[in-house]
Amino acid sequence: MLLKKILIALAATIVIVYFYPHPEANRYNYEEGRPWNYSKLIAPFDIPVHPDSATLLAARDSLDARFVPIYELNQLIIDTIVRRLPEAPGTRLPQRLASELRSIYASGVVDMRTKEDISSGKLPKVRILDKNVLSEMSTSGFTSPRDAYVYLDSVITDPDLHQYFLRSNLQNLLLPNYTRNEEECRRHYEYDYLTITADRGIILQGQTIIDKGAIITSQDFTNLQTYENMLTQLNTKQNQSKWLMLLGQFIYVALLLTALVFYIYNFCPAIYTNIRAYTFIYSIITLFFLIGVGLNYFVAQGIYIAPMMIVPILVLVFFDSRTALFVTGVLSLICAGVTAFALEYLFLQFCAATAAVFSLRELSRRSQLLRTSGVVAVAYIASYVALELLMNGSLEGFTWRMTAFLIVNAALTSMAYILMFAVERIFGFLSVVTLVELADINAPLLMRLSNECPGTFQHSIAVSNLASDAAQRIGANVQLIRAGALYHDIGKLSNPAFFTENQHGVNPHDALPPERSAAIVINHVTDGLQLAERAGLPEPIKKFIREHHGAGMAKYFYITYCKAHPDEEVDKTPFTYPGPNPRSRETSVLMMADAVEAASRSLKEHTREAIANLVNRIIDGQIADGLHNESTLAFRDVETIKEAFIKRLMTIYHSRIAYPTAPKTSSAPAQTPPAAQ
Repeated sequence: MLLKKILIALAATIVIVYFYPHPEANRYNYEEGRPWNYSKLIAPFDIPVHPDSATLLAARDSLDARFVPIYELNQLIIDTIVRRLPEAPGTRLPQRLASELRSIYASGVVDMRTKEDISSGKLPKVRILDKNVLSEMSTSGFTSPRDAYVYLDSVITDPDLHQYFLRSNLQNLLLPNYTRNEEECRRHYEYDYLTITADRGIILQGQTIIDKGAIITSQDFTNLQTYENMLTQLNTKQNQSKWLMLLGQFIYVALLLTALVFYIYNFCPAIYTNIRAYTFIYSIITLFFLIGVGLNYFVAQGIYIAPMMIVPILVLVFFDSRTALFVTGVLSLICAGVTAFALEYLFLQFCAATAAVFSLRELSRRSQLLRTSGVVAVAYIASYVALELLMNGSLEGFTWRMTAFLIVNAALTSMAYILMFAVERIFGFLSVVTLVELADINAPLLMRLSNECPGTFQHSIAVSNLASDAAQRIGANVQLIRAGALYHDIGKLSNPAFFTENQHGVNPHDALPPERSAAIVINHVTDGLQLAERAGLPEPIKKFIREHHGAGMAKYFYITYCKAHPDEEVDKTPFTYPGPNPRSRETSVLMMADAVEAASRSLKEHTREAIANLVNRIIDGQIADGLHNESTLAFRDVETIKEAFIKRLMTIYHSRIAYPTAPKTSSAPAQTPPAAQ
């Protein structure tokens, strides 16, 4: 068991540290157009002011619009084309066609893409590179190989020359003599871009990068990114050890979770000895830390949206308020390492957690959660305003964004009602809300008990009242014992007539041997567990059914059998309940209340002395039989329980005065009966 607890705490530590901010991660979370939620940031070193993204985008758009591409002239192209013309012996046709071609190429021939840009007006001029010298040239005279071919086809009117033109396969010979130099274009483009996007200055060491609460402009955003990049490079150069940072984080989280272990061990033994409860505490801390870190990753200061107040509410519902505050304190200290203002965050969480715990105390109705959400919201806003006044002396730093975060946080606290049922299913806990619902006499199983076993139903209600009164006096779980008492005898539904409280003059046991009668009576425990299983009753309620007789005996039938077999050594096993004996204060109180309430019905007089003798005899007999040895009741608790039973039974069975009979004469004045005693 100890090894499991160590592994649970270690697993929680590893998960938390894994998702903790690491040295290489950004130190700040911020968004362009949002307020700077951290304190004033001072430059620890000189920071160049790079142009912001909007300036860079505008500069690129401007450069794209006015950049003049660079082309080169290939003067050998025309000679190559002329040499490839077909021969025509005895004619001057090749020379005449070559003359037309040279005239066209003198104006310039470019590729089709360039010609389309020229035609659309995107390229009014180009730069021509000639021996490392650039000169601009108009593109108005440029044509494309296709257009040149079409032009020649239309202007040649001589039939012989036109026939020669068609035979020359000129459409495959024409090539551009002005071609784009991509390498030079890229080099000049980058040079021009760097020229117009040069740094705008320097933020000197000691100057302000950004003030707290200032709206982050595009330039501020760029400056902050430059600062973080330089800081990362500086940390790398200085050989900052991220492993030491991780070690520090591990020790920090481990110390907090170890402190929680010591608290649980010393002040919450019920949690420490229950592996499910122990797992729940560490799981809920880990889960809500991950929720806070996740929100903080996607939204600047998003950890303030995380509904951390669900944690104290859930712990309070299933355990107690002191543990709720301690667990929340540990969670807040762990989450503080993620925030920019650790002290301020802790103050907000402390105020909200205190308000949540003391406004709720015991959750029994859904409306209480809505009230608690409102109280948490007020606590958050009040503590936030107090922090602003304390730190700045004014409300200038007060932002509606943070206020909205805190209000959303408080509103999400009401989700605890949904999570409460999930926790009950996963960890097998019982909340007060569920106990109140189970104790509703209109519940199906209790309605059936009322209809089929009215005597047992009345007995269960009486035991519930008797036990809950005693439980309240010793500080036990009143709601649990009230619900458990109502269901403890549901097994009698299987054979109602075999139990005295349901009989009407006929006792079927008279026709049965004692051992058979004992088996029927004892089986109401097993039958009750089967009914509880089919009805889906939670395990804590089943414990009341299982333990309310413990390993006691059906003494009436045992004694009857012994009298019928005086010379026989009687085996007690057939007359003994299966057990186990009560293992909690609540089931012990129920066992006492069950026996006392049943026996009190047989008293002939209900004086304090008679009731006290009955209570002492029954409870002392159970203790002498060892039925409460496994319970956590103290001797002081037993005396308190006895006194509670005696007072309650005296109230139930108190005597009433006789009502006087009115005189028979009609003239006698009527008497008003005294109040019931």
